[in-house]
Amino acid sequence: MYWSKYFIPTLKEVPLGTEALSHQLLLRAGLVHMLTSGVYSYLPLGLRVLRKMEGIIREEMNASGAQELLMPTLQPLELWKKTGRDQILKDVMITFKDCRGREMCLGPTHEEVVTDLVKDFVQSYRQLPIVLYQIQTKFRDELRTRFGIVRACEFMMKDAYSFDRDQEGLKKNYQLMYEAYTRIFKRCGLETVILEADSGAMGGDISHEFLVVAPIGEDAILICPSCHFKKRMKDDRGAGEVCSQCGKEKLRKEVAIELGHVFQLGTKYSQAQGASFLDADGKQKPIMMGCYGIGVSRLIAAIIEKNNDEKGIIWPKEVAPFAVEILVLSGAGEDGSIMNYAKQLYSDLTSSGVEVLLDDRQESAGYKFNDADLIGIPLRINIGNRYLKEGSVEIKIRKTNEVLTLAKDKVKEKLQELLNLR
Repeated sequence: MYWSKYFIPTLKEVPLGTEALSHQLLLRAGLVHMLTSGVYSYLPLGLRVLRKMEGIIREEMNASGAQELLMPTLQPLELWKKTGRDQILKDVMITFKDCRGREMCLGPTHEEVVTDLVKDFVQSYRQLPIVLYQIQTKFRDELRTRFGIVRACEFMMKDAYSFDRDQEGLKKNYQLMYEAYTRIFKRCGLETVILEADSGAMGGDISHEFLVVAPIGEDAILICPSCHFKKRMKDDRGAGEVCSQCGKEKLRKEVAIELGHVFQLGTKYSQAQGASFLDADGKQKPIMMGCYGIGVSRLIAAIIEKNNDEKGIIWPKEVAPFAVEILVLSGAGEDGSIMNYAKQLYSDLTSSGVEVLLDDRQESAGYKFNDADLIGIPLRINIGNRYLKEGSVEIKIRKTNEVLTLAKDKVKEKLQELLNLR
């Protein structure tokens, strides 16, 4: 992609009313645009990041045996009345009557819908287990939107649902999802804290949260600097106390953002909605369920919070919008030789499957450098007068700010090494 033909509206100044660093960088790097409080457009660069994360999630979910589907955003409120969650979640549900007078809502989640779907098709134990998932927009009427896309009214979520014959089957699928989540967050460059959690409005007996320590967090946790023991902080107590596990150091308070949550739901929804099956003995039994969510859009904010410096974003390789940026220094090589080489390198790399952004704009070197650091592509190739004089170019590694000077015929080989291309 040529920058001159791509829509990347970067900003020099920090937008007013933005308290979170990730929110500021999302706006400044031209990744998102706020339509109104809690409602955002994903611009081309931001959408590429979103799709990268969705790709990672799909790979890991599919590898665990889950199957993707897509369910309606528009839901009849009647389903929610069967489980009583129309009242439990009434403060955040966006409800209305359609032109036929039916009570409807924009789905804040899909437990009721997926249970209704499976109920219509699963009758026998031979059809179980099943794990279904989707990546879809959710809607919640948040009274207090915070930190940009972290707590928004419209957001992307991956929600999965398991259906089993018994508790043992549920435990097995729960463990598979637990392990898939661990891999997903690791591939996104995040170190997670996993804690037992309250199931809340979702229901069920057992649940775990996947959290990342970050300034935008809304959960308080306690961590031991010595043995790394972690637990949830309750009633603002525990900070400064000696760790009960190792007895060496005092527990330190941290704030963390929830990125994923897994639940063993049991039969809460299947019993309420009549989702049952015939077991091997011909007896009718309610289906055992689990549900598993990841906040896909807030995952972007968490990655930025953990990967940045004073100049901008530093994307981990697997989620970066592009792998390489080629930056042509304006004014160098007025005969067009530098741009010709840049375009040829761009063509060679893209033909090899490398995602490349070529900054071909007629702007000053400083302007281009600032934009490049702001959007945070992992590797940058600077092509300027040194190419004309010595036949060499620079490769800058965004994460370390290390600059390598290489002969032009060594560039592709070095990039493959840096990108770990197989």
